[in-house]
Amino acid sequence: MEWQQLEYFQRVANMQHFTKAAESLFISQPALSRAISRLEKELGVPLFERKGRTVQLNRYGKMFLEKVNLALQVIESGRQELKEVVSPDSGNISLSFLHTLGANLVPELIGEYRRSYPNVTFQLFQNTARELIEQLKAGDIDLCLTTVSELDPEISWQELFSEKLFVIVPHSHRLANRDGVNLSEIAEEPFVGFKKGAGLRTITDQLCKQVGFTPKLTFEGQEVSTVAGLVSVGLGVGLIPERSGMESDHVCRLPVIDVECKRTIGIAWRKQTFLPKVVEQFQNFIINHFS
Repeated sequence: MEWQQLEYFQRVANMQHFTKAAESLFISQPALSRAISRLEKELGVPLFERKGRTVQLNRYGKMFLEKVNLALQVIESGRQELKEVVSPDSGNISLSFLHTLGANLVPELIGEYRRSYPNVTFQLFQNTARELIEQLKAGDIDLCLTTVSELDPEISWQELFSEKLFVIVPHSHRLANRDGVNLSEIAEEPFVGFKKGAGLRTITDQLCKQVGFTPKLTFEGQEVSTVAGLVSVGLGVGLIPERSGMESDHVCRLPVIDVECKRTIGIAWRKQTFLPKVVEQFQNFIINHFS
């Protein structure tokens, strides 16, 4: 049973005339008759009583028309809903991003975008880098803002910007008054870091390995504010990004001078998948914003 057959049946039922119904549908009368005959054969019952040049629904046809009207109404409602969701002026965008981008960057981007497209809505998620890619591959989100450690064959990723990472220490720490620090100088320090799967955890592990040590983790969190708070009370040192949205009153931020400490943020989307116009428009807006 095809959607077109249901539409044809509904038109004949309403007009009670095959020729007139065919003309309104811009098909030939024999083609319409064949479509209705196939529908009746599939259902196993006749739907109309033929009376000369006109037709009338029989009791089976009346029963079926009630369901067809409901079905076509639901289909039309779904079509309109999809049209609204993907509209470039009033659609919906599903965006996921790293925890560390939620304080400033994402609100700034969305605020600027909505000044031009105030009716576009957003569905927002925060997650670790690993989980963001899994969400994207599952089709749960349209776009994500994340670091990239290994390129996935299913994912396209475009660099947006890079930012420095700073060592943070409490004000009472022996390194607090320094203008800069070698990453190797914190090799024996207790370390307040991020959970496995987080982009910053992967980057931190790689940087520390580069200078010859593995961080001695005392706590693994997801939020920069939590890491900074625990560092401020002396539970260890940490490594956080420049765009963290964190006030520096409670800790000292120290540039790293012996190794390039940075992370790169990009925008990711699934390859070979349909991107609604509203999503493509926002994607281009973000790319142009950082170009």
